[in-house]
Amino acid sequence: MNFKPSFFLLLTVVVSVILGGCASAPETDHSSRYTLATDRAPSGNFDVSGLDDAVPVYEAPRRAGNKSPYKVWGKQYHVLDSNDGYVARGTASWYGEKFHGHKTSNGETFDMYAMSAAHKSLRIPGFARVTNLDNGRSVIVRVNDRGPFHSDRIIDLSYAAAKKLGYQARGTARVEVAAITVRPDGSMFIAGQPFSPGDATTYAESRVKASGDMAMSNRSLFVQLGSFSSRDPAEKLLSQVRSVLENPMRVRAVDTSSGRFHRVQVGPFSDEDSARRTQSLLEARGFDQSIVLTDTH
Repeated sequence: MNFKPSFFLLLTVVVSVILGGCASAPETDHSSRYTLATDRAPSGNFDVSGLDDAVPVYEAPRRAGNKSPYKVWGKQYHVLDSNDGYVARGTASWYGEKFHGHKTSNGETFDMYAMSAAHKSLRIPGFARVTNLDNGRSVIVRVNDRGPFHSDRIIDLSYAAAKKLGYQARGTARVEVAAITVRPDGSMFIAGQPFSPGDATTYAESRVKASGDMAMSNRSLFVQLGSFSSRDPAEKLLSQVRSVLENPMRVRAVDTSSGRFHRVQVGPFSDEDSARRTQSLLEARGFDQSIVLTDTH
């Protein structure tokens, strides 16, 4: 069978996108703008020992990069109404030379040597503390891009950030991502608690245990399916979930600096494996927009 040249061009574009570590700027991303077909680490031995974390600062909400919902590879994603209180565990990957020097989803320039990250649902730009659960190392990154668009990964770090966490050679790591929110007066919060960058080491040590158990007894894992500014759509979604699942679930009202939001959550779960199994079950039944996160009982 003969194929037109345009078909092969399209196939090449699709394959190169899938192989890339991160798909930036979903609304304008075309693999033809990249010189490299696949991502890779920079040549040489880049020293990150003296590289400082990103410094969280207050930034007024922007429209750039926060279109919601948005669609990538036929799948729809929603951006959070607020990053306040966001804490989730999962797999981190990294992206590097292929995307270096190109625009991120909010129009900034990606620098693989800077402390930045891509996330599917956090509002951007924003900040997050990422902790490697296997070795206890933590970094603060600026979240200014979208991705990674792989169902088993929750965040894509710059090459430099991944190297500081010690997983650049492996490619992925089991991490905890905690959003850092900064208010107009400069005060900062992480996981719902007051925070300052100087508390980084204490925070990391308190969150990471060799057993992988939750460090805070009053927090558990939940599968969150949505967050709404009004209660009615949250209750409607809860009713839909109850029709296919018998697990405990709730609508939890949370007051944030951006207002009150109503979060639809299934749980609590005592361990990550149970939460992930339920998340997979929900995705198989059509609820494909969920995150696993920690929250109060």
